[in-house]
Amino acid sequence: MRQSRPLDSGTVYNSLLTVPLPGFLRSIAERFTNDVAIDLGTSSTLIYVKGKGMELREPSIVAIDENTREVVAVGTEAKRMLGRTPAGISAVRPMKDGVIADFGMVETMLRTFINMVQRRKLLVRPRIIVCVPSGITEVEKRAVRDSVEATGAREIYLTSEPVAAAIGVGLPVDAPTGNMIIDIGGGTTEIAVVALSGVVTAASIRIAGDEMDEAVVNYVKKNYNLIVGEQTAENVKIAIGSAYATGKEEAMEVKGRDLVSGIPKTIKITSTKLRESLEEPVSLIVDAVRLALEKTPPELAADIVDRGIHMCGGGSLLRGLDLLIKEETSLPVFVAENALESVVRGAGRILEDIHLNEKLVTRAK
Repeated sequence: MRQSRPLDSGTVYNSLLTVPLPGFLRSIAERFTNDVAIDLGTSSTLIYVKGKGMELREPSIVAIDENTREVVAVGTEAKRMLGRTPAGISAVRPMKDGVIADFGMVETMLRTFINMVQRRKLLVRPRIIVCVPSGITEVEKRAVRDSVEATGAREIYLTSEPVAAAIGVGLPVDAPTGNMIIDIGGGTTEIAVVALSGVVTAASIRIAGDEMDEAVVNYVKKNYNLIVGEQTAENVKIAIGSAYATGKEEAMEVKGRDLVSGIPKTIKITSTKLRESLEEPVSLIVDAVRLALEKTPPELAADIVDRGIHMCGGGSLLRGLDLLIKEETSLPVFVAENALESVVRGAGRILEDIHLNEKLVTRAK
């Protein structure tokens, strides 16, 4: 099979030949490609397009017809089907704990999302940067590479999620000072100390937003004999969930199926009870933060005392989580202004000048 060689911005590509362009045409070539950065998350996929900014945020969910194996829906439309599909159609999450669980589904999902953000390019295929967890294995890296390659990528680069998150938050990752970042996503919590464009200390645990939702489901089932779905648990967590007592008591009605009678039932749950349900996953995240701090070199630890801990990702928006970590570590804690998009925006800044930021990426081979 013909192997296509890597192209730079001054090259035109088609299936037959590779032709270097004169310098004055390079800017024209750039207009015929949409290089993208992808935060391929367990719960959501975000895409940044070079020169345009953040263009897409969709749930990482695919609905398929089990008989024909055809895709019925992707993204937001597929999420609406979770727990509501008839026989023969299933809505699935092809990402698990921050890595690929279903290769074919991820390929289909990515192809759909990339087509949504870029015009058809006849000459040049896109360069793609993908954010991956710091604890990813070589096998998992190959799965990411193969899935992205199947979408028609020209070049594939991988960057560490904590580094991208730190850049997206606005931290000076290239400076000789320690910057601590906590990225709590859907499947993983990434904790890292970044300095001189690299990760000095890292901890990656597969406890994050999904485990919080699961904890709510199990708590309601055990204490109220009520079975609720994932989406209901997530909505309750977002509405009244907290990790730290703020003094304000809230309550919310939760609807599900009674475990004993089997009929629909409504209960009222308070924020205090919900905090109890989240105690285990939250304590595991706090323990991981403490462990990462213990492994941090003294000079960088001194920087963190001055600069504090920065948090991003959807899980960081859980009420009071920053206050809890502050209490447990005695360090200042800051939640990013645009916590959900920090990782992809950081990867986007790398993408804007990938040659200047080559220390921050690795070529997927």
